[in-house]
Amino acid sequence: MAKSSQSQWDFGELFSEQETRDVFTVSELTTRVKRELENQIGQVWVEGEITNLRAQASGHMYFSIKDARTQLNCVLFKGTRVRQRELMEDGQKVVLHGDLTVYEQRGQYQLIVRAVELQGVGVLQAKFEKLKAKLQAEGLFDAETKKELPRFPQRIGIVTSLSAAALRDVLHVVRRRYPSLQIVLAVSRVQGQGAENEIANAIGQLNCWAATEPLDLILVTRGGGSLEDLWAFNEEPVARAIHASTVLVVSAVGHEIDFTISDFVADARAATPSAAAEIITAATVALRDSLTTTSERLTWLARRRRESLKERTVNIAHRLARCHPRRRLQERMQRVDELHANLQRAVQSRRQIASTYWRGLAERLLRLHPELVVRHRRQQVAQLAARLHERKGHRLDRAAQRLTRLVDRLRLLGPANVLARGYSITLDARTQKVIRSVKQAPGGTRVRTQLRDGSIESTVESP
Repeated sequence: MAKSSQSQWDFGELFSEQETRDVFTVSELTTRVKRELENQIGQVWVEGEITNLRAQASGHMYFSIKDARTQLNCVLFKGTRVRQRELMEDGQKVVLHGDLTVYEQRGQYQLIVRAVELQGVGVLQAKFEKLKAKLQAEGLFDAETKKELPRFPQRIGIVTSLSAAALRDVLHVVRRRYPSLQIVLAVSRVQGQGAENEIANAIGQLNCWAATEPLDLILVTRGGGSLEDLWAFNEEPVARAIHASTVLVVSAVGHEIDFTISDFVADARAATPSAAAEIITAATVALRDSLTTTSERLTWLARRRRESLKERTVNIAHRLARCHPRRRLQERMQRVDELHANLQRAVQSRRQIASTYWRGLAERLLRLHPELVVRHRRQQVAQLAARLHERKGHRLDRAAQRLTRLVDRLRLLGPANVLARGYSITLDARTQKVIRSVKQAPGGTRVRTQLRDGSIESTVESP
């Protein structure tokens, strides 16, 4: 048979097995891989998507980051200062910086995270939290600086886009609830690059206008959208303009679940544009409803008063008829009959109550008879004795079972049982000590080997 061609990776004929063979233990190989990995690569930047995020009670966070092909185990220890720690979640795209190493106990390589950068929406959220903390520290959110909403505004300013659905919602509510309310519109973009400056300028323009013309409040509003769509209201220029406004500012941006920086800085927040319009017109609508209710009540009271006077006149006529002497005498006779009947019923009722009372006393005396009491106590003693005997038996049974289990364990662990399984014990025949190493039995030593069914004595020729 022809000899097969040698593989390019087969070096068996070039080097002897004795010269090339170098055997590692698993621990040695893992340690060497860890050392090489840390020395050759060390600190790296890596991007991916968070998956399997687990926050332990210790404060450490374990997770993986993945891409379309593979994933990398990561650990973020409690002591590592990372501001975005609370914003991390499954599915979040991140860029991580850390030390690439090997977790020797499992033989897995992993990244010990030192820094986290969020991508996409996470970046905006982190930017939002940073600006919020800054403005809060400066006191822009303090409740003491908030102005109180006017009860009956006559003229308001609105900052929004001319084509915004929020403007239509506000106008619809105002026309329905407060048609006489005057509106001054300051048009600005509400999203896109540079929108924040337009919003801030519109607020400033309304404040300048209010210096000469009365203006009760400014409504800053737009409809719902994504975080990116609402971002203009999370910019610092808008927050500064709202805080600097001498006119009260109401913020109504997005839906109920949306919160922007403008909401925190403004004097009042509404969940939606329509809700803002309802809040602004609430006192006027309440006053109108109150006047309507008052008018209706006055009408009702007048009608009620007229009916009452009519009824009173009829009653007076009836009273005059009842004041006739014959009518009074008849009423007194009827009253006497009624009192006589009441007296009879009272006597009979008192008699029944007394009879019931005495019967109850007799039954109580019967129940308290000494013979009955003694009989009841004897029954209780018998029941307690039975329960005591039952519990004593249960405790003895449990103790016996425990003792049996301990005896069985001792029997299983005893030397005789070990010998029965085919093992032997070698003793020094002179000292009767167990020999555990060949160093304890040099040549010429007399030894005794204990087996299951006996022992064998022998002499060691050489260890």
